Order: sequence, then structure tokens, then C-alpha cells
Amino acid sequence: MAAFPVPKGIASELDTFSFWGVAYVALTPQCSIRFLFHSVRFFPHPQDIRSMTITSVNPATSETLKTFKPLTKDQTIDAIEKADTAYRSWRKTSFDQRKTMMLKFADHLRQHADEYSRLITLDMGKRISESQGEIEYCANIAEFYANGAESFLADEPMQVEGANAFIQYAPLGVLMGVMPWNFPFYQVVRFATPNIMAGNTVMVKHASNVPQCAEAIAEAFAECGLPDGVYTNLFIPSEFVEVIISDSRVQGISLTGSERAGASVAALAGKNLKRSVLELGGNDPFIVLEEADLDETVELAVQGRMVNAGQSCVASKRFIVVEAVADDFLSAFKEKMGNMKMGDPMDEETTLSPL
Repeated sequence: MAAFPVPKGIASELDTFSFWGVAYVALTPQCSIRFLFHSVRFFPHPQDIRSMTITSVNPATSETLKTFKPLTKDQTIDAIEKADTAYRSWRKTSFDQRKTMMLKFADHLRQHADEYSRLITLDMGKRISESQGEIEYCANIAEFYANGAESFLADEPMQVEGANAFIQYAPLGVLMGVMPWNFPFYQVVRFATPNIMAGNTVMVKHASNVPQCAEAIAEAFAECGLPDGVYTNLFIPSEFVEVIISDSRVQGISLTGSERAGASVAALAGKNLKRSVLELGGNDPFIVLEEADLDETVELAVQGRMVNAGQSCVASKRFIVVEAVADDFLSAFKEKMGNMKMGDPMDEETTLSPL
């Protein structure tokens, strides 16, 4: 697998930012060795699919904000064709061309930060300050890959006696992403931006409860000059994921989600000999030793558990406390948790938002 280095201050050690593609080992100008890298089910009746809707519901008020019609199976296959056609030309664009577009995208995110932050909070309920931080995070990621892709994917010389050898990286084609709702912009941006910069085209099935964010991301890419088909938002039922993975034009699948969803996607990817990347959450321990500063530790423990309203793969899931300080830690922890203020996530005074 070929992977970008992680930008300082942009991602933790638990984040993965990776390319998909083909590597070529060129031994002479006339000769090269090519190798790949990574950096019965039943569908609902067509009438049932037509009657389904994808709905944005405000978790704070239970108000239905907007509804979207899902694509039909035929429309989904047409989208694959469009993405594959776009790949044929996008892969030939220069890094400078891709960089210009991606920097526009980063700038666009910052210019529309208030609008996009509000959409995040309306779709999935996190506090508005967290949504604002997510948009800035995404802009930083887009800039990082825009500025670094050419050097990250430059030819790498190899020491081979009697030959002029090097490794050359090339894109794979159409890639599919299945993204979660907890970070509705960030999860998509970290998947899409490095792969678009590498010359791939991407299709994204976003979580069904954040459709306004899904639509906004696709529109943002289009407004920044990305050609039609290079980034595709798919409003589809989960059943159509199998259609996409099994299509010969789709070269890889990336999923962030549950273990159940990951197992299903992995099985389909294996059956169709497709490359796959799965991020299926975590069970992170928060360990407290006797010499810890208790006030600071409790503050960090509450933050670790409740960041993003607790809906984070790297949130603290288990608290392991040495017996000598266990009672004091638990008492202070319960007090801090009890003081959290649930309310309107648009209100800066709210410290615990609904989801």
C-alpha cells in the first residue's frame, strides 16, 4: 500500500490517508514490471425502491428538513459509467491542474464555513463549534494533498545493478467509498482528496442520515471546477453497494462503519477480487495511574469520552484506573459529566448535543 505521510497537526496517529493505484518497476526504458498496490442476496422490489426516500431529520427537534429520491439500479450503473469515462481523461491531467482545483476547494470550504458547519449540525446534531472545527480541518487536508501530491507520488529510484530502475505510481480507476455520519465532511474529504489528486475518480455512498452534507460536498467539488464524474455522490439504498463492488469498472472499496457492514463489504470485495480498506471503530482504553494530576486527568477523560457527543472511533471507551485513585477519579468524573448542559447544538452554551 502506498500512503501519504500524515500532516502534522491535521491527523492523529490513528488516521489513515492512503492512495490506491498501480506501481511500475521500470528496469529499462523498454521493460517494466507492473504490480498492484493499495496503498445469493436479493434486492427490494423496484416498486419498493421507488417509494423509498432519504431524509434529513434535525436530531435536536425531530423536524424533517429535506428529502431526497434514491437512484434506481439503472441510474447507479449509469453513474459508474460516467465515473469510468471521467477517469480516462482525469488520469491524464497534470498535478498542477489537479492542484489548482483542490486549492479552490479548500478556499471554498473556508468561504462557506458557516453554511457547511450549520448543515453538519442540522444533519447529525454535533455542537456548532465542533462543526466549524471540522470544516477547517477539511480545508487543511485539501491543501495538504494539493501541495504535496506530486512529491508524494514522484518516481522512486531503485538500486539495481546494471539497470536504470525506478518505481512509478499510477492511478487505478474508479473507487467506491461508503462513509459514516459522525464526521460527515471530514470522512469524505480524507477519502476523496488524496485519491482525486492521484488521478482516480471516486463515488461516495454517504450515511443516509446526512444527505444534506452529502449533496453539499458534491456541489462544492463541482463549483471548484472538478469535471463531471470525477466525484459522484450516490443516494442509493445499501443493497446497491453490491452492484457497484461487483462492477468490473470499479477497482476498490473503502468503508468506515460497523463491523457488520465491514464484514459484508469485505466478503463482496473478496468474492470480486477488489482491493478494500476497512475502518471499523475501536475500543480505546483511558488509563489512569496513581501519579496523574487528577484535575487535569478528569478534564481530559470527559473530553475523551464526549468529544463529538461521544460518536468518535477514537473516543475513550474504557476507563482503567488504579485502585488507589479510583474512588476520587470516579467521583470527580461523575460530577463533571453531571454538569454538562444538554440543549440546542446551535447554542454556544450547549456542552452536550443530541444526535
